[in-house]
Amino acid sequence: MPTAALTRQGCERRVVAVGFSNASLSLVGTTFGSAQAKVRLVGLILVACVAMFFLFGSGRHASIGSMLVAAAMAGFGFLAMFRARGGDMVQDAAQSAVDATHPGAVTRRKPSTRAAGRRPAGSARSELAAALAGCRSAFVAVGLFSGMLNVLMLAGSLYMLEIYDRVLPSRSLPTLVGISILLVILYCGQGFLDFVRTRVLVRIGGALDEALGHRVYTSMLRLPLKAGREGDSLQPMRDLDSVRGFLSGMGPTALFDLPWMPVYLVIIFMFHWVLGVTALLGAIVLVVLTLLAERLTRKPVSSATSSGNRRSGLIAAGNRNAEVVAAMGMTGGLAARWENANLEYIADQRRVSDVAGSFGAVSKVLRMLLQSSMLGIGAWLVIEEQATAGVIIAASIISGRALAPVDLAIANWKGFVGARQGWQRLNRVLSAMPAEAEPMLLPAPNANVMMHGAAIVAPGTQRLLVQDASFAMEAGHGLGIIGPSGSGKSTLVRALVGAWQPVSGRVKLDGADLDQWSSQERGRHIGYLPQDVELFAGTVAENIARFEPDADADAIIAAAKAAGAHELIVGFRQGYETEIGEHGEALSAGQRQRIALARALYRDPFLVVLDEPNSNLDMDGEQALIRAMLGVRERGGVVVIVAHRPNVLTAVDFVLAMNQGRIHDFGPKDEVFAKMFPTLRPVPAANPTLRVAAEGTLQAVASGTEGGN
Repeated sequence: MPTAALTRQGCERRVVAVGFSNASLSLVGTTFGSAQAKVRLVGLILVACVAMFFLFGSGRHASIGSMLVAAAMAGFGFLAMFRARGGDMVQDAAQSAVDATHPGAVTRRKPSTRAAGRRPAGSARSELAAALAGCRSAFVAVGLFSGMLNVLMLAGSLYMLEIYDRVLPSRSLPTLVGISILLVILYCGQGFLDFVRTRVLVRIGGALDEALGHRVYTSMLRLPLKAGREGDSLQPMRDLDSVRGFLSGMGPTALFDLPWMPVYLVIIFMFHWVLGVTALLGAIVLVVLTLLAERLTRKPVSSATSSGNRRSGLIAAGNRNAEVVAAMGMTGGLAARWENANLEYIADQRRVSDVAGSFGAVSKVLRMLLQSSMLGIGAWLVIEEQATAGVIIAASIISGRALAPVDLAIANWKGFVGARQGWQRLNRVLSAMPAEAEPMLLPAPNANVMMHGAAIVAPGTQRLLVQDASFAMEAGHGLGIIGPSGSGKSTLVRALVGAWQPVSGRVKLDGADLDQWSSQERGRHIGYLPQDVELFAGTVAENIARFEPDADADAIIAAAKAAGAHELIVGFRQGYETEIGEHGEALSAGQRQRIALARALYRDPFLVVLDEPNSNLDMDGEQALIRAMLGVRERGGVVVIVAHRPNVLTAVDFVLAMNQGRIHDFGPKDEVFAKMFPTLRPVPAANPTLRVAAEGTLQAVASGTEGGN
């Protein structure tokens, strides 16, 4: 389902959850639909009665209090109509959820070469804007609530006006009681609407996060493979949190209340033009302060974000290498670096807080000065008999209310700037990492793997690490990649499994480029064991199954047996349900490597690529590794191994030698070794029992291939 549709349904569900509950609505009628119709009818009747009151009744001669009551009734009528409409939206959303859960036979995926979330080139609307536009109805509701709130907020000032102009001169206690009861009712309505508006905004933020959270997370996973690992890898998720936090806070309420400032100023002008001019000048000054706050906080907020990322990066690096830091006494040096970064971050935060706090204090003082000025000018007008005593208090209260949104906007400006910068960064990330295409499903590969003319660079760099790499392997064969450190062996296999994209050339499975599969479908046919083994927090079974939902237990056990790790795993106290901890810290390096090998063999992938898989294995582990490689070949797969220890090469029949980023030689194992090492005896056959003999005959190979890449 498209992102915008998910967002729209999420927002509608959240708007409906506010105020009236579905359970209470269902009590009105026997069915959900009839309940919604009756609620809508009640709202329509309220609005119609108010309209008749103003058009044909005594609305022209009614008091201000009666008019406020009528306005409140109209507001509740519109609210009921909106809530009923929201209930219908819930039915649509529920039906869509049922359709998605029980798709039936007709919902098979259609062949498509475009991602569901990808927009055509040149489209002006970003994914974030499209997701936010899906909450349009919720924003309309917030606007309606804000309008009714701003009308009801006149109640206090008009109450004071009635007190001074009617109650005190007439000394009428019934009038005082009547308008006081009316004021309590209006304040209760105001509180209810404010409560509803706040809940709607919180749910808008939550709906935006739900709609984009998965997309942002997958982009974070792919970003290091395209742009490298510079900067804070968690920044996109922090940016999404910043946007959600702003939408769920008080900042948007100020933006919705700002358009009502001219209405309040017009009312003050109706009292007297001098009061109106005074309030207008105060509003202009506060708006200028807001614009200055925007200009002066933009750069400090950006600097604070950058310095915060550097500080977090130092903390993460220290955590990853805690053993090295403790063993070699690096705590002092790293702590000094972190302290410098922390001081820079604190200084940036101080500048932001100083600017925002200064403007907040100035705006608060100016608002209080303006209210006092309104009292003084009102008193002068009363002395000159150009206004009544009630105007003094009413104008002062209304002027304070008129400028409150500006004051609130200044107080929340830091969050607004942070959310806006996060929005811009998220747009850049999502534009750089478009949603993956969903191409037509291809048959599972079973014939060959080929690389032709591949040139490969590390993500985020321009230096070629591998140039003009070409080779092909048929099913049932094994390839050993050898070469000195830095020759490009690991780079080559990263491109072979699709982790890194060649800048030129092609990598194919059964004649089809790797990008003709989605990453999820391609992953079913590839097993990969990298140099640096990483396991995830979870059970052993979950890691072997690649965290596949509803994984087949038989397939998990089969993969563990193929890797020779079944006995190792059942030897744990909790067996396959053993929690391995973050990064697999509960296991030894050799145990992690064997479990990672089982993960690579899960569901018998066609292509299995192993990058130094025996670096932490003992003799039994190496024998299990050789048997696993032979098992891949026997079932018709292709196994590729980067080797620095020659004994595992007994399980392959082809060798590829790398040197300075180029393929130095490629061919059958015996032929390549005869060229590279003419004094060596022929290499033994691919049989695990001949491992010791192979170790002796190929020992010379190890001397040229020890090390890293």
